[in-house]
Amino acid sequence: MRKGFLLPALLTTALLAACVSTAPLPPPPALPPPAPEPSAATKAGQDYYRKVEANYLGQGRMREDGGGPDTPFTTRDLVENFIAIAFYDEFTETNGALVAGGAESTLHRWQAPMRVALSFGASIPEDQRTADRAALGEFTRHLARITGHPVVLTDRNPNHTVFILNPEERTSADALIRAAAPQTSAAAIRSVEEMRPDIYCTAFTFSPGKSPVIDRAVSVIRGEMTPKLRALCIHEELAQSMGLINDSPRARPSIFNDNEEFALLTRQDELMLKMLYDPRLKPGMTLAEARPIVEVIAAGLMGGES
Repeated sequence: MRKGFLLPALLTTALLAACVSTAPLPPPPALPPPAPEPSAATKAGQDYYRKVEANYLGQGRMREDGGGPDTPFTTRDLVENFIAIAFYDEFTETNGALVAGGAESTLHRWQAPMRVALSFGASIPEDQRTADRAALGEFTRHLARITGHPVVLTDRNPNHTVFILNPEERTSADALIRAAAPQTSAAAIRSVEEMRPDIYCTAFTFSPGKSPVIDRAVSVIRGEMTPKLRALCIHEELAQSMGLINDSPRARPSIFNDNEEFALLTRQDELMLKMLYDPRLKPGMTLAEARPIVEVIAAGLMGGES
């Protein structure tokens, strides 16, 4: 008796099957090509910078706490550190090379929004690109909140390009950098192509003619470093490119002193960025013109503490 019920079921299945399209399915989207195997130079660099980071962490450096009771600073400290970092150049160009230690300068900062683009060397793997893009996006938003100046991560008409490059890409970075900033000097290009192991990253800012207004910047970060060291460079180079152009060994707590005690912006660094973009200060001000205003701003930020 059950056999009598099979035929309708089979017919139904056949009818349903006839309604299914036999058109070929579109091919799946192409996956991005995998990054090439790291070169010997990149692998050696990765091993070296893992050891560098471990050494820093073992000494209690690369702090991410912004400073604390062990790193107090006064209003006077804030004033003098701001002056040392905002009114003196970090490098001068001498005989075709960049030499540490620059002369007194005027106040430089951006007027137009800073539009930051991120450019990776071909050998940077996708997971690292994703992590670095997220870190840079978060930090650009943080800079905008601190300074009140528009800073955004975008590929549209960028005026600050951040390059993350492995060794083989840095040695031929001339065309890349000049495409982003044609006015980059030969000495600056050479400092990237021949970057010493103790230089983790670098940034160059540009102003039209003798203007004190920054209108373009380029940063170069070693791709072979650890995530923590790359984050350190993102914080330092973008903050410097905002106009805090120098380092000072006396600045503490701060990322602007090259001792790597702090990996990320500190409370004092954030206050200096606020001061830099305070409307009471103007691009082109000399140190003599700006000092009394800097002292008033610092006292207000510190709540009248001396």
